[in-house]
Amino acid sequence: MSKLPRRTFVKASVLAGAGVMLGGRALAASDPTSGRRLIFDEQFRTIDWTIWEAGRKATTFDPGFYGNSAFARSTGEEGFNPYAIVDDDATANGKALQISAKYIGRQMSVPHYYGNGDPQKQWISGNLQTARGDGTILKGWRTGYFETRMIFPKHPLTWPAFWLMNGRSILFPKTSIEIDVVEQKGFEPTNYGAYLHEWGQPGERHAEVGVRTPVDMTTQYCRYGMLVTESECRPYFEREPVIDPASGRPTVWPIGRAAEIKANNDLFWPLVTLALRADVPYPDPLLPEHKETSMRVDYVKVYA
Repeated sequence: MSKLPRRTFVKASVLAGAGVMLGGRALAASDPTSGRRLIFDEQFRTIDWTIWEAGRKATTFDPGFYGNSAFARSTGEEGFNPYAIVDDDATANGKALQISAKYIGRQMSVPHYYGNGDPQKQWISGNLQTARGDGTILKGWRTGYFETRMIFPKHPLTWPAFWLMNGRSILFPKTSIEIDVVEQKGFEPTNYGAYLHEWGQPGERHAEVGVRTPVDMTTQYCRYGMLVTESECRPYFEREPVIDPASGRPTVWPIGRAAEIKANNDLFWPLVTLALRADVPYPDPLLPEHKETSMRVDYVKVYA
């Protein structure tokens, strides 16, 4: 069993040496959607609760929370519901999924949450996923190009992410595979991280790349993608490959457990999460404008 937490914290040192996007046309691969068919197109006109499950991460490894906030169920927690469909002229269909975080600042009673009595952890935020804690996979795919278009909050604690977990990780968590398409810190508007974590022994391994973007991700929507094949994964930003700063070439991560995934007929299911970091200094004081914030999601798409 891995002694590391299921969600690692992006270190500032990683992003300090971030890879530069758009690293040269000669190295750029073709559009990752080219030649692929759109097989999942969630545009969030509504939240379809037959597809999306809200709340703590689907797992039997731990309580399913991480960071400084409790992920609300679909009906909300502590009188606050972080999930909404809002009007937004910057999206393709004029609608967006909004996931918010709010500071409650009093004793909470969220089931299984470790921070109910801790003033720094008395936050409610959101996590949507296409899997349930009993092992049910509502939507999942073994391979494909997974993409979202999102705008992030500017905030001293926020930790938004679009990520994938393998199906067997829920009921058989001794080993698991986590692919982080994007993890962002609200106080670093032009940096984000992408990761591959193969948790647990034997064969635990981790890969990561820091991405310095040419735009402020808290002021405009951007597209974040990951191409997952039978044997490897490749991160993309705005449908261009993320460049590995060490090699100067597109980032490619072999999946060490590819044979295990194939043997088990396993697949990946997506999560869209707004969490709060616990590894940075807590604001003192917590300013009124920081007690509630939100991110927006235009869409989640899968091409195969």
